[in-house]
Amino acid sequence: MSPMDLGLTDRVYVVTGASRGLGRASAHALAADGAKVVLCSRDEAGLAALADELGGADHALALPGDLSDEATAPRLVAAAVGRWGRIDGALISAGGPKPGPTMAIDDATWRQGFELVFLGALRVARAVVASASQEGASIAFVLSSSVKQPVDGLATSNGLRPGLAMLAKTMAEELGPRSIRVNGLLPGRLDTDRVRELDEGIGSGARARFEERIPLRRYGLPEEFGRVAAFLLSPASSYITGAMVPVDGGMIRSL
Repeated sequence: MSPMDLGLTDRVYVVTGASRGLGRASAHALAADGAKVVLCSRDEAGLAALADELGGADHALALPGDLSDEATAPRLVAAAVGRWGRIDGALISAGGPKPGPTMAIDDATWRQGFELVFLGALRVARAVVASASQEGASIAFVLSSSVKQPVDGLATSNGLRPGLAMLAKTMAEELGPRSIRVNGLLPGRLDTDRVRELDEGIGSGARARFEERIPLRRYGLPEEFGRVAAFLLSPASSYITGAMVPVDGGMIRSL
């Protein structure tokens, strides 16, 4: 599928969780439309390979880092501004927290999940806002269908993602006067390594059972998510802010 012109040429975005899955697909979609990207994840080799795929140093910078480290976010934005002289937004994706039911998750796991999923994501957003280009910026948090309805066996995600979604809504209101848009993306069952690992943990036949609950009767592809993410970050979606956009094949039953 050929890319549509989203107005992304020479705009600059940070993409976290970029070495695989939804972050990787989003980086590809942004770069295909002409954006420059600063890529971050803990997988140094995976990031380097992705940067090469996207055209090398003229188009992509690979900066390994952990969002739990408070120094990571400002370093990413400084790299973007130092290399290309601007920052236009971020696709903020953090690895899924440890699965398990509520009563089996200890305090250390909750704290670790909060540092990565909530506070780590917030730090990236704050760093982008502090250095955003004059014409505004667009920030998209990769959340989960758990914002709308609980996901079995993912109590940590069920607890943290809705809070981050409400923070995104709050930021959209606070930053709107500066023409900075803030939105959330709600992936459902997409065919990523993370979802395959979760399916394996549930047991045989998990994927088939989930597909029966999805109106389109299939898992989504990462690139289908990436195209929506690129649109939401782009000037083509200039009047969308404070939205929680499902990319789920219709799986979420609530409005």
